[in-house]
Amino acid sequence: MILELDCGNSFIKWRVLSGAEVVLVAEGVVDSDLALCESLCKLSGLSLRSCRMVSVRTAAETSALIDMLERDFGVSVICAKPAREMSGVRNGYEDYERLGLDRWLAMLGAFHLANGPCLVLDFGTAVTADFIAIDGDHLGGFICPGMPLMRNQLRTHTRKIRYDDVAAERALTSQAPGRSTVEAVERGCSLMLRGFVLTQLEMARSYWGEGFTVFITGGDADLVAGVAPGARFVPDLVFVGLAVACPLS
Repeated sequence: MILELDCGNSFIKWRVLSGAEVVLVAEGVVDSDLALCESLCKLSGLSLRSCRMVSVRTAAETSALIDMLERDFGVSVICAKPAREMSGVRNGYEDYERLGLDRWLAMLGAFHLANGPCLVLDFGTAVTADFIAIDGDHLGGFICPGMPLMRNQLRTHTRKIRYDDVAAERALTSQAPGRSTVEAVERGCSLMLRGFVLTQLEMARSYWGEGFTVFITGGDADLVAGVAPGARFVPDLVFVGLAVACPLS
């Protein structure tokens, strides 16, 4: 069995794969190393032979997690690392080590699946867009606040904007002009994301006409699905890239 980990600043996304056909055994999202350990210990018949991971945490936090996995599960851990070029994709950043590893792996995964030019859109805490040409050149990308950041900034800096997550979810059942603060904020932020997508699609068409693939991933991907109906929704795109970057025999 293979354990795969995507370690963000706030959460750890994990999944366990088994067999030559790479069958998904279990998956989940936790908020701490301890919670990860507890989740894995609850799996019956767990027999890990290797682990691969991507981490945007500090070096100390990443090392602590690796130590725990090696100690408690006796498994060797391979970490994805920045690269100038890998699997046909060339990092477009001037300082390639400054490109976020999660973005890098999403690009590797997308190019692997598309085998041609592609636009990668990731809707998480931040929203990112990256353009990869047919020859694997990363043309660059964009970063802007995602729904959580936009929402929290308005809540933090505007005294009269106060509502809970249930109200926020209910407000997004429509895109009509809001008739309450929660509707106005949630729908306004959602429209900003949609506008971002349309801008990226326009730029991609200026590069490649209609001959490119759009990949959408991230927790808020459903908010923009209607703007790019032909896009491929790949929730585990980072894990696809992780397998490319860290192959296991």
